[in-house]
Amino acid sequence: MERAVVQVILFGLLLAFAAALPNKDDWDIYSFHINSTVASRYATTVITSRVANRMNESKEIEFHVQIPKNAFISKFKMLIDGEVYDGVVKAKEQAQQQYTEAVSHGQSAGIVSSVGRTLEEFKTSVNVAAHKKVTFELTYEELMKRTHGKYELQIHARPMQPVKDFKVDVYIHEKAGISFVDVKGGLSTKALANAITKTKADEQAWVHFYPTVDQQKVCDSCGEHGLNGDLIVVYDVSRDSGLGEIKTSDGYFIHHFAPASLPRISKNVVFVIDRSGSMQGTKMEQTRRALVHILNDLAEEDFFGLITFDDQIFHWKKELVQATSGNLQKAKTFAETIEARGATDINTAVLKGAEMLNAHPREDSASILILLTDGDPTSGETNIESIQSNVRRAIAGKFPLYCLGFGFDVNFNFLEKMSLQNNGVGRRIYEDSDADLQLTGFYEEVATPLLTDVTMIYLGGTNLTQTNFSQYYNGSEIVVAGQITDNNIETFIPQVVAVSRNGKMTFSKTKTSTVTPTGTVSEGLLQRVWAYLTVKQFLEKALLLSGAEKEKVKKEALELSLKYSFVTPHTSMVVTKPQGENTDVLHKPKEGERSSQDQQYHIGHGQTMKIPTRSGRINKYDE
Repeated sequence: MERAVVQVILFGLLLAFAAALPNKDDWDIYSFHINSTVASRYATTVITSRVANRMNESKEIEFHVQIPKNAFISKFKMLIDGEVYDGVVKAKEQAQQQYTEAVSHGQSAGIVSSVGRTLEEFKTSVNVAAHKKVTFELTYEELMKRTHGKYELQIHARPMQPVKDFKVDVYIHEKAGISFVDVKGGLSTKALANAITKTKADEQAWVHFYPTVDQQKVCDSCGEHGLNGDLIVVYDVSRDSGLGEIKTSDGYFIHHFAPASLPRISKNVVFVIDRSGSMQGTKMEQTRRALVHILNDLAEEDFFGLITFDDQIFHWKKELVQATSGNLQKAKTFAETIEARGATDINTAVLKGAEMLNAHPREDSASILILLTDGDPTSGETNIESIQSNVRRAIAGKFPLYCLGFGFDVNFNFLEKMSLQNNGVGRRIYEDSDADLQLTGFYEEVATPLLTDVTMIYLGGTNLTQTNFSQYYNGSEIVVAGQITDNNIETFIPQVVAVSRNGKMTFSKTKTSTVTPTGTVSEGLLQRVWAYLTVKQFLEKALLLSGAEKEKVKKEALELSLKYSFVTPHTSMVVTKPQGENTDVLHKPKEGERSSQDQQYHIGHGQTMKIPTRSGRINKYDE
């Protein structure tokens, strides 16, 4: 069975007074709606909350929403006493100038967004006159990523009080056909069962969640402050073993490629495990536990290697060994004895892992190198650029490198860049009680390679997103978007060439459909999908470049972000308010920013105070 998980996390809303816990006699959320539309795997979510000030004096009401890290906010507005106040997306420098001007006048003008495991925060507040109402409306967008064979749309609802008009509406429209839809999560309980309705047709699905005020008080995830839990909509689309699904509209196309029923390719995998002193205790215990679980999942046709390192390198075996039951048992015994000690020689450890894979080439197999570390290089070669150059030269594009950064003290930017340079991805492993499950969950995403050397070809296509992929894994999906030259469908010919277990394959048959905007499927959808994916890939590309090339890519990312009103690392949203109130500026957080206590604050009168992360540095996304 395919396994993988991708989630689009659509988190609800927290409304509260800035200075105190909410008091139901002070204000009333009389309407709370979350409306999410998913079309062509692109989720657009609108959170609307209407609140009334029931007091005889004006009150400051805070709007606080958590959204997925991968999402881009695209709209925000407030409606107060018949007046509409819109957020405006500007280049970060322009927004910062407005921000600084507010600070110079002694105003506390900024929003500092925090980053959790999958979340970012957006906060703003507004003064509401006695017996007046305010409506907040936030829109954000995200291209859903398929992992573990499904998509998950997660809605977290926490309005902080029972709400008379509480609604969650999810609409899914997939031209390929919806194979299944399910609902789970903490709000999918017996007490709330009759509040959830689920309907599925061939290409459409609807999920509605309409709990009564009484139900909002008595369910497992409820209390005196109402709902506080998750509603997760899980679905996948129908698939075949061909070229997949291509949609076209208004001169744009999007291609979803995830062929089914392909035989797995045997793999060669080397795990490079940090055992330096900082891994002491819980981290090491969780790593040992995860490694044992992962070894249990290796197939007998796979080959594997284990390297542990501190300031010295230790090979469990000098060469890759086959995953026979006997070898796996010996490897698990070894894994259970790994102890933390010493410094951190990342350079030598990764080079030795690459050397093992290079020394053991096998036809019709896929090689993978996985590094797990929790710290900066402190032994051997410690210059980050030199390490990245050495690793890139050793791997030479032959296999992907996946870097797992354990905890927040790790230099994640270094690991992320090194992964991207070698056709892999960086992933942060959070220091929570489920860290071992995070490790095994990541491994399961890459555990079953089905294709290697995947090349996506589009004759008659232009302005394409990424078209070359080192590997395609079971349960995942490759997505490419672009424009059709002169909008001429007749000359647009898609094709995929890849290597499978049985040799070179060409995929050329497909379902091609034209998207006609109707109802909730918005006009220009494919164009926005293309823009979203292009901006994301520009941001990744900028990490790998320097000098004039880097500036060119950053400029392209900025221009697209402004055109489509995306809040990205190169843009900010200026949140306008009634005259006389502070101006807020929403920035896209950088990976590694933990919370509002780890950020940079503007504290008035032109002063700036920096509060570092635990590692003593303010991490940068892309300078």
